[in-house]
Amino acid sequence: MINQNENLEKYADPEMYDYLYEGYQKDLHTILKWAKQDEPIVELACGTGRLTIPIAQKGFRIIGVDLHEGMLKRARQKAEELDLSIEFVQQDCTQLDIPVKASLAFMTGNSFQHFLTNEAQNALLQSVRKHLVEDGVFIFDTRNPILQELSVLDEYEEKFVDKDGNQVIESSRDKYDHLTQILDCQTNRKVYRDGTLIAESQDGILLRYSYPQEMNRLLQENGFEIVQVYGDWDEIPLHARSVSMVYVVKRSR
Repeated sequence: MINQNENLEKYADPEMYDYLYEGYQKDLHTILKWAKQDEPIVELACGTGRLTIPIAQKGFRIIGVDLHEGMLKRARQKAEELDLSIEFVQQDCTQLDIPVKASLAFMTGNSFQHFLTNEAQNALLQSVRKHLVEDGVFIFDTRNPILQELSVLDEYEEKFVDKDGNQVIESSRDKYDHLTQILDCQTNRKVYRDGTLIAESQDGILLRYSYPQEMNRLLQENGFEIVQVYGDWDEIPLHARSVSMVYVVKRSR
């Protein structure tokens, strides 16, 4: 049995996660277009508060939900430093139990791909639906499955400088299973200081891909109506070579 709750190795270092991704804000514009000032907002898989915090700074009441306690601890620390009162809740998004009916819920960063089975996807959408008001909006993104890219074993290397000024070399190996629609990403990481290897680690992550027609049926069967589908957070229409699929859906009556 695949368990997405154990698929969390990539998030072992919340401070490094912030260092790499905190500056990304392209999704914030779309989220704010659907936010209502006097109604609660729920962010699922909120991580270290990359979006939760700037939305709260604009005066919205927002609740951040995540499964990973280390990421939430970092989010709470950042909110406290900014004197922001944000409720961060540790829960499984497939089993939400918060005393809120929101007009808007969202989940970005391709977190939808962490829900690896049909059952997990259904449970997520049903859980979200129960926490939305009638006609409430759910916004999420997921990578577009481009078969030409997924059909071959992909090996690649990335180099960057970490938060401590060390040189990091990551060697990754991705393998896609066409039957499960899951990409298995394995990474070996070497950290150098002044040319000397000081640390080495490995981690992995499993990511489920869903196809556009599959997604249409999935949303409809779980009580959602599609409002918009974009190919990225610039709100360009979805096309065959789009990197992402960004869905704006609303709770059906």
